[in-house]
Amino acid sequence: MGIMLVYDITNAKSFENISKWLRNIDEHANEDVERMLLGNKCDMEDKRVVPKAKGEQIAREHGIRFFETSAKANISIEKAFLTLAEDILRKTPVKEPNSENVDISSGGGVTGWKSKCCS
Repeated sequence: MGIMLVYDITNAKSFENISKWLRNIDEHANEDVERMLLGNKCDMEDKRVVPKAKGEQIAREHGIRFFETSAKANISIEKAFLTLAEDILRKTPVKEPNSENVDISSGGGVTGWKSKCCS
């Protein structure tokens, strides 16, 4: 339901692969899959070879979100995952409850299930 495309800001070759990966997604994934572009290793500014503006531009061209992150320094990782999850949830239809859902109103738990412990 969601795809994060990650390139290394210190490696131009990894950024060049993004266009190919986006084409593969268009060809093979569901059309409503949520996509996001991440430029990783933003903690290594001194070794940067891919300008942030290039990442922002390709994301804008494809209508997807963009974040610069650092897995090592934990920069914007949680924000990226939460944003992707929220975007997926926003476009996911709400299903009507059925007999397999948990009933929290009566404290009865899962319908038809009986506990043998602590009764």
